[in-house]
Amino acid sequence: MPSKRVSLLLATAALAATMMIGVLVSPAQAALRHIDGTVLSKNSENRTFRITTQSGSEVRIKVTSSTVFQRISGFGGLHKGLRIEVEAKTTSNGLVATHVETPGGGGGADDNGGDNHGGGGGGADDGPNHT
Repeated sequence: MPSKRVSLLLATAALAATMMIGVLVSPAQAALRHIDGTVLSKNSENRTFRITTQSGSEVRIKVTSSTVFQRISGFGGLHKGLRIEVEAKTTSNGLVATHVETPGGGGGADDNGGDNHGGGGGGADDGPNHT
């Protein structure tokens, strides 16, 4: 009887550990979003900008010192009417841009371009976090 109890206890502990890993890993993966849109405005004081997404939503995004800009001359290069693609993390304070680029070059921060973020051509949806 004691060995059954030990086995049950070990199985329960293993299940709890597996669930804890899932809780720790899933939010980080789900927190990154790809957003295509057009710049509406920017606030230099707060280092934020607003865009209208392809679906018509307005989104406010913060820029940090670690935000990577590609084919744009940094935060100063953002201007009203500019079409951009943004990779952003969801934080407790809203969206924070990790990568901002103009469309047409393809890749994310870790490649040399040429792919359309996994899409099959102009404006393809990359999945549930693609806005």
